Amino acid sequence: MTTIYQELLLAHYQNPKNFGRIIHPGKTITVANPLCGDVITMDVIVADGKVKEIKFSGHGCVISRASGSLLTEYAKNKSQKELLKLDRAFIIKLLGIELGVNRIKCAMLPLEALQKLLI
Repeated sequence: MTTIYQELLLAHYQNPKNFGRIIHPGKTITVANPLCGDVITMDVIVADGKVKEIKFSGHGCVISRASGSLLTEYAKNKSQKELLKLDRAFIIKLLGIELGVNRIKCAMLPLEALQKLLI
């Protein structure tokens, strides 16, 4: 039986929000999960301490791509200070599913990229 959360994740995997590149980003970073091969590049424009534009690209599993889509939607117009406080519990809540030890790194990859961009 498919849950509403699984359907949401599949929708974000198949049609991710904010997927692509910013033409003239303020900052760009690429992070990878060597255990599974997921790679995410994230671009951001920050103005007045807030995320004004954010996009991600790369390749990865359903979890990492859906996490990137959901996180970039959440991050828009949020302050750097607020986004730097996000943690593993936030990502799990955002995704709405329990994750095993092997999948948590996939889910955390976009947050790792975002926080490295903002420091």
